[in-house]
Amino acid sequence: VINESRKQQLESASYSSRYALGLFYEAGTRIDVPWAAQYITDNPCIRFISIDNKKRNIESPEIGPSVVVHTTVTFGSEHLDSDPAEVQQLILSHLEKIVPSLPKPASIKCQKWRYSQVTKAVPNCLGQMILHTQPLLICGGDGFTRSNFDGCIDSAMSIAEAVKSHL
Repeated sequence: VINESRKQQLESASYSSRYALGLFYEAGTRIDVPWAAQYITDNPCIRFISIDNKKRNIESPEIGPSVVVHTTVTFGSEHLDSDPAEVQQLILSHLEKIVPSLPKPASIKCQKWRYSQVTKAVPNCLGQMILHTQPLLICGGDGFTRSNFDGCIDSAMSIAEAVKSHL
C-alpha cells in the first residue's frame, strides 16, 4: 500500500527514548513534599517527577498515592537495551538522592518508551499522510508535527480536513 517515497518519508522521522517509573503506595501513605510536580534540570537520569494524585487534584484517603518519574532523553538512549531491573535500580538510586523522604512503595512499574517524543517529524507533511485513497487510509499524530498537545491538535485538524475533502 505504501510506495517507496512515502515509506522513506515515514522512516526519516526520529524519536527520543526514555523510561518512566511508577511507584504505587498503599492508601494512607503520606508523601511529604511541598510540590505536586517538579522538573529536574541538574540530574543526568531524572527529568520529571510528579506526585500524580496531587498533580491531578484527586487525593483520597481510600486510594494510595503514586509517584511518576520520567528520565532524561540521554539516559533513555544510553540504557535503551539495558536490563530493565538494572535500569529500575539506577532510576531509584537517583530518585532517592532527589527525594530522600520517599517511603518504600507497595509496587513499582518501570516502563521503557522506545519511541517517546518526536525529535524530527515526517518531512513534507502537514500533520498527516494519505497512504491510500480507496479505501481512505490516513496516518497522523505528533510524528507529523511536534510532540506536544498543540502538535496533536494540529495533526487531528489536518486529518479531519483530509477526510472532509474525500467525502
